[in-house]
Amino acid sequence: MTLPAGFTAGHWTDPVALTGCTVILCDGAATAGVHMGGGAPATIQTDIIGPASATGILHAVLLTGGSAFGLAAYGGVMRFLEEGGVGVAVRDWRVPHVAGAVIFDLATGDGRVRPDAAAGYAACQMATAAPAEGLVGAGTGGTTAKMQGGRAPGGLGIASARAGAATVTAIMVVNALGDIWDGERNEWAARSAPAAQPPQPGNTTIGAVLTDAKLGREAVRRVAMTAHDGLGRAIRPAHTDFDGDTIFALAHGEQEADPVEVQMAAAEAVEKAIVRAVRLSSGTMKT
Repeated sequence: MTLPAGFTAGHWTDPVALTGCTVILCDGAATAGVHMGGGAPATIQTDIIGPASATGILHAVLLTGGSAFGLAAYGGVMRFLEEGGVGVAVRDWRVPHVAGAVIFDLATGDGRVRPDAAAGYAACQMATAAPAEGLVGAGTGGTTAKMQGGRAPGGLGIASARAGAATVTAIMVVNALGDIWDGERNEWAARSAPAAQPPQPGNTTIGAVLTDAKLGREAVRRVAMTAHDGLGRAIRPAHTDFDGDTIFALAHGEQEADPVEVQMAAAEAVEKAIVRAVRLSSGTMKT
């Protein structure tokens, strides 16, 4: 799946410890917004794209495993961008604007291993316009369908939708408590096994919506918010006390598009990306 012009993404994956991180890079600065749902988010630097921020831009987004420990990957992303001369000019320095979110994957593999600064840097080095999907990067240790104590593979999925002349693409990392509903096929893509155990904490689905549409700050924030509609369609239930669902929105381009159409496309792309992640990770993807 190819990303919109102006964006690349790269992964660092540990297939043994079952964790990883994914970095989305912008060719220049992207107008950005973020929306969080559920009761257990873990994020970094979301204030720089909040309503109180003077700039509202990002140069990169970090999606990572390792729970809050995985936020250490942030330092590697910052170093990569600084070395490339990317950032906001502040006196004699350029300071990159990077925000990120994490999933809890410590119980999937070796919880003692988490993405660090070297992992974040390596993910940046691997950035491409057509990143891999499935059990890679931040999605490596993702699981889902855990409402009754079982679990199925989650993973990372990418899907796109159109909004007039603009492309809207979602990169989603699935680590949800809820089951996954495939609306296109009208069937479950992943459903809780009847283990009759209480729901377990330690979940969260995170991602980013990328578009080459020309949008202002408020419109991009609304895209991040409405993107959660797609999350709610695909994950049942979503936004629980045990999920910290977080979606970033990044607009970088000059394509003219109706903001409402972009919002609708964002929800569609997120829904499809979540289902695609689970289908690819479980080997049930149909062509």
